[in-house]
Amino acid sequence: MIPVPDPLHPAVVHFPVALLLVGGLLAWMAVIWRRWALPAALILSLGAAGAIVAVETGEREADRAGELSGAAAHLLDEHAEAGETVRTLGVVTAGLAIFSALLGRFLKVAKVVALLCAVASLAAGWQVAKAGHYGGQMVYHQGVGIREGAGLNVKRVPAASSRGAEAEHH
Repeated sequence: MIPVPDPLHPAVVHFPVALLLVGGLLAWMAVIWRRWALPAALILSLGAAGAIVAVETGEREADRAGELSGAAAHLLDEHAEAGETVRTLGVVTAGLAIFSALLGRFLKVAKVVALLCAVASLAAGWQVAKAGHYGGQMVYHQGVGIREGAGLNVKRVPAASSRGAEAEHH
């Protein structure tokens, strides 16, 4: 039997991140070369499905997080909002990619839809970066989700003073 990671969210979130970013690249290729429309649709669809799972597992982890500091709670809210936006943009981007791939005979319309898909993939990529940034800040600066004895040396720095402390050292 395959063991289920605990927590599950960090284990599943990397799949939609990779699939949506690679799918976005394929979407841009599909604007120029139509033969990439179907691979883009497939990869973006898998990424969107993964984003749905990532949001669900993230919501479960947020429920288990317990009481958080003000800074950690703010980061969690930002991370969750960006994740939900990734999910929505992933589904929209996948839908556009599928539609573009199905419009094979209508080349001009297919190109316009492919371009819309590619632009949406940029927005999704930006939100992926935001979600990752806030998630990293939450874990590595606030220690959210770090269990006792996990072997990580987390230095907890208050969010407001972390930039000032960095500036003093440089």
